[in-house]
Amino acid sequence: MPSNSRSLALLLGLLLLGLSALCDWFSQAPQLAPPLLISAAVSALLCAWGVPQLRRLKLGQVIREEGPQAHQSKAGTPTMGGLLVVPVGVIAGGLVAPADDRLMAVAAITLTSMAIGAIDDWRSLTKRHNTGLSPRGKLLLQALSAIAFLAWAHWDEQIAPFIALPLGWVLPLGLLILPLGLFVFLAESNATNLTDGLDGLAAGCGAIVFSGLGIQLMLRGHEGDPAMAGFCAAMAGCWLGFLLFNRHPARVFMGDTGSLAMGSALAAVALLSNSLWPLLLMGGVFLAESLSVIVQVWVFKATKHSATGQGRRVFRMAPLHHHFELGGASEQQVVVGFWLISLILVIAGLVLLP
Repeated sequence: MPSNSRSLALLLGLLLLGLSALCDWFSQAPQLAPPLLISAAVSALLCAWGVPQLRRLKLGQVIREEGPQAHQSKAGTPTMGGLLVVPVGVIAGGLVAPADDRLMAVAAITLTSMAIGAIDDWRSLTKRHNTGLSPRGKLLLQALSAIAFLAWAHWDEQIAPFIALPLGWVLPLGLLILPLGLFVFLAESNATNLTDGLDGLAAGCGAIVFSGLGIQLMLRGHEGDPAMAGFCAAMAGCWLGFLLFNRHPARVFMGDTGSLAMGSALAAVALLSNSLWPLLLMGGVFLAESLSVIVQVWVFKATKHSATGQGRRVFRMAPLHHHFELGGASEQQVVVGFWLISLILVIAGLVLLP
């Protein structure tokens, strides 16, 4: 049992708070540090109260049998922790600019995704098996909520028909931005869901990426977006507060309740602030986790022998974090390594601002 996990979580929080404060000083506007700090503090307090309540309600995680055998000891750890912190981030972020309709829309899609995840988690718990909603049913609910969001964004002219790229380049898409937006919603929410497989992995990476998006929005000059940046800071804060209880060994898991909400919030912010390029780069860990599953399944099916039913595997196990875990790295080593990669990608995203 690593003894420094709490210190590492606190160090990550102090680093992101320091970067937010530095950005506030540079932009001469206290837009990031206050919502991050407030959201983190409230989330931590709610988790301190709520985690025992989740345990009392017997909302214990069911671990999939095909996963690493070392993870079977995690069975029974309270899940659906996203219920405790996602509303905190949404409310704190919405209070940054209450008159901004975009924040209400981002809040709506985030809470809707949280509800979809909660239904999925609840069905898993009641069936005592790590399968909740059917994949098709969950995807349909996610698609319908994303389509409603995109319809509003297009009708209210809140989504740009192009993608801003570094060096002043733009990629004109016109109405194609709408099907692309739907893909981003589905891909991002499922990528964050796949990343939530180790203690503190998704929460830490999510806090880093939200912080990165907020900072880049404050540094984009006249094209910056202080309201959306403040929302990002609040969402980063809620995951930092959660991380104090989700660090190894985790006392609570976010469940699909939290991971689907995280991905939808990232997608919504990116689409409304023309930050698809920064999200793609800064969220590279989420992308790699998702691609590892796609590659693993595709190669296995393409090389599957009809007689034996066996095929080749590119990774020891997918998603990617399990590949390194089965290669001998400890859970905490993998998590901290992925945090560091996310931090490097955030720096790269800030250097290559649109």
